[in-house]
Amino acid sequence: MRHLILLFTIATLAGCGVETATTAATGASIKKQEVEEGKRTQERAGQRIEQMQEQMQQRAQQAADK
Repeated sequence: MRHLILLFTIATLAGCGVETATTAATGASIKKQEVEEGKRTQERAGQRIEQMQEQMQQRAQQAADK
């Protein structure tokens, strides 16, 4: 009977370890996706800023030409 209880306890604890590792891996994967999305957002914002600067320069040039 003791062996059965010991075996059950070990199996239960091993299961908890697997669940913890799976949860950690899932959390890391989600965080990686968030970081990648943040980088893409930053790149898009940089492109928009460059476009706006070009438009401002063109407008300034047009105003100077008039």
